[in-house]
Amino acid sequence: IHRSRLGDIVIDCHTDDLLAAARFWSAALGYPLPQDLDRTSRFIQLVTPPGEVQVIIQRVHHESRAHLDIETDSIYSEVARLERLGATVVSRKDEWVVMQAPTAQRFCVGSPYRGGFDQGANTWE
Repeated sequence: IHRSRLGDIVIDCHTDDLLAAARFWSAALGYPLPQDLDRTSRFIQLVTPPGEVQVIIQRVHHESRAHLDIETDSIYSEVARLERLGATVVSRKDEWVVMQAPTAQRFCVGSPYRGGFDQGANTWE
């Protein structure tokens, strides 16, 4: 038995000006930029209401796209469950696994990182 849920929507931006991209998405989605903005970071997390899905604007070197992050209390079990559904592992990192859906969308599986996991996660056997 393990648990998982949608954790983040990550907007991958192939850009040298991450702040400009974050300003656009902040205005488009109505989520403010963080007060303690780190201009040197690879990502900027917009301020979403507590417990809601997080929105992250991330600088990448591949083409721009969006991907989902699934958070789980057992990366191993969640990856195995998703493989049974037809997903494949693209790469394994220290703290997450990059996977690809049968329809070619990439997504990540990692540990819980936002509040309310115990109340909002699905339970899988």
